[in-house]
Amino acid sequence: MFGKKNSEGAVSKSGTTLISKNTEVLGDVVFTGNLMVEGVVRGNINVRDGKEAHLQLLDTAEVTGEINVPTIVINGRVRGDVYSSKHIELAAKAVVDGNVHYNLIEMVRGSQVNGNLVYEPNAQNAPSSKGDANNKGGISASEKSSPQPESHSSNSNVVASTKVAKA
Repeated sequence: MFGKKNSEGAVSKSGTTLISKNTEVLGDVVFTGNLMVEGVVRGNINVRDGKEAHLQLLDTAEVTGEINVPTIVINGRVRGDVYSSKHIELAAKAVVDGNVHYNLIEMVRGSQVNGNLVYEPNAQNAPSSKGDANNKGGISASEKSSPQPESHSSNSNVVASTKVAKA
């Protein structure tokens, strides 16, 4: 759990903060490094001063508020808009009641988005990243094959499974 590599393959030097299962936070959370949430957050989750950060919402997590973090893994419930300038993964138990603004998205069968998927290749909402030479614009190989509209509406279960192609 602590000190392991995240889905991007990097370990944060800033440490990990845990909001445990029986904890409820009322108010905004501002952090750097890694934040793991098992409990409830009633407020916004943001990164301090545009720093690098990784947020992981475990299956028991509930967030009511806006999330604005570069790298996110959601396996719990979010009631509010989500902004990810780098990479977002919606795991099998993820439920997002709001819009998801992304640069690169990975969705697992069973995840739900009750709102819009908004592709933002040069997101200004969190620290920006440049796509690598093999993945310009941050879209996966399956998305490169056909043009995608800027916004997708989804009010039912998402049954797509997308993996990022590695060079």
